[in-house]
Amino acid sequence: MKNAIKILGMLLLVFFTVTSLSSCSDDDDPTNNDFFAGTYRGSISYNDGGSTNISTDNGSVFVTKIASGTKYNFAFSNSIPDLNGIEFEQQGDHTLVMVGSNATSYIRIDNNELKIFFAKDGKTWTANCTR
Repeated sequence: MKNAIKILGMLLLVFFTVTSLSSCSDDDDPTNNDFFAGTYRGSISYNDGGSTNISTDNGSVFVTKIASGTKYNFAFSNSIPDLNGIEFEQQGDHTLVMVGSNATSYIRIDNNELKIFFAKDGKTWTANCTR
């Protein structure tokens, strides 16, 4: 009986430890943190207008807020080049939209979702990801 109680106690300890560690990062809101880092997963693609065309439904984008407070970096998986130093402005309570968004360049980020359609110098990045 003592062994059963010890095993149950260990299982509960492990459960609470895993739950507390895994629940923190998804609650971060990129709009109101001085520092933000989060991974968004979903479909991503890149086309350089030439021979490079990368597309996957199981990609990821690691987003970090840099020291300026309004600029963000986007590190893509699958050998897709990063987007760095993109400036954002807050729109609503929990949404950031890229400064200068238009039909050919649009990045929107919030706590749960990342949408990218960014074209520059003949290269195009896209992302439709969630966290």
